[in-house]
Formats: sequence, C-alpha cells, structure tokens
Amino acid sequence: MIRNIRYSEEYMQFKATLNQRALEKLDYCIAILQTEMPLSQKFVKKVISSDFYELRVSVDNEIRVILFSADNPNISLATEIIVLNGFVKKSNKDYDKQIRKAYNILISMI
Repeated sequence: MIRNIRYSEEYMQFKATLNQRALEKLDYCIAILQTEMPLSQKFVKKVISSDFYELRVSVDNEIRVILFSADNPNISLATEIIVLNGFVKKSNKDYDKQIRKAYNILISMI
C-alpha cells in the first residue's frame, strides 16, 4: 500500500532551503514514510501532547524535524499524510512554536 502524501506551502519553502545532501536524505525518508508498513521508530515518532508525528532527518550534525499529520491515530494504518512544516532542531523550545505553526497550517489546508 502506498500512502497519499500532500505537502503544505510552508514545507515546500523549508525544503527549498536545504542543501543537496540534506534534500536527498529527506526525499529518501519521505519515500519510506510513503511506502513502508509498519514504520520504524527510527524514522517516525508521535509528538508528545499533540496529534502530530515527526520525521527526523540527521545530516551534517544537524537534526531536521518534519511535522506531519495522518488520517489515522495509528500511523501504520494511515492512508493519507499531510506534511506541514520543517525546522532545524536546536532545542526542545523549538517544538512548542513549531507545533502551533503546524496546527495553523493544518487548519488552513482543511
């Protein structure tokens, strides 16, 4: 089964800022997100205290976090994913701001 993936404009803007190496690794991880059943926690984790999931991509000693929403609370059963936004993780403080941003993006896409 292949999951349908939609991308927000904010995610596409984030993706445009990446260097070639980070872009290739991100595309690889998105392909895993789209096709693998079940998903490994190495790639995807549920964000605590939210309805979102995170895809972590580590390149050049930086962690890039991609926040996304799925149409099923169990990510393994999800058939549609909306990739909302991405950011370079610098501290845990980044999450609150980015989660609020993701909620706003999701609301505007529905």
